[in-house]
Amino acid sequence: MNYQIKGEPMPVVICNLNAGETMITEKGSMVWMSPNMEMQTSAGGLGKAFGRMFSGESIFQNFYTAKGGPGMIAFASSFPGAIRAVEISPDRPVIAQKSAFLAAEQGVELSVFFQKKFGAGFFGGEGFIMQKLSGHGRAFLEIDGSAVEYDLAPGERLIVDTGNLAMMEESCSIDIQAVKGVKNALLGGEGLFNTVVTGPGRIVLQTMPLSSFASAISSVLPSKS
Repeated sequence: MNYQIKGEPMPVVICNLNAGETMITEKGSMVWMSPNMEMQTSAGGLGKAFGRMFSGESIFQNFYTAKGGPGMIAFASSFPGAIRAVEISPDRPVIAQKSAFLAAEQGVELSVFFQKKFGAGFFGGEGFIMQKLSGHGRAFLEIDGSAVEYDLAPGERLIVDTGNLAMMEESCSIDIQAVKGVKNALLGGEGLFNTVVTGPGRIVLQTMPLSSFASAISSVLPSKS
């Protein structure tokens, strides 16, 4: 399989498959395809289905297979931003924000990921329940806004506003940190807690989480009388 990502800030990934190759995607992500792409819908087992539901995905997944020769299929992002290709291997799974998964080769497995630290889960908001991508193959993730990548050294930390962490390698860990100072916390407009990401590993940050975009839009909408 080879691919092209086009059209930011409303991107689409166009995948060219060899005969017999299969792509998996969440419901509603396919935007166009060649006539020989055959679709099958499956929950993939009850446990996996509910795991995807808790991580922000549909219970069912669509499997698209190129039949009788090479095929082409395209998947579009649901929000202005970017699409990032990520190589998944058994020794390098990744953790992503809820609803980040767009599509992947058939060898990639999607499951729910819970933060091990209770504080990170209880106060971390969007960071409590995330998605884990494991197995083997290439996956495509949606990034809200622009994507900025960092490679963290062992023990190196980065403080991130809640919701701006789009993806990290499983070797990284996250925790929460209270904003210092009562005045800063209550009047600073940045919330009470930040997310602390600790290396080693690669992380991808996003500049405009969907929740921040929704808050910005709602603040200028006229109130109902």
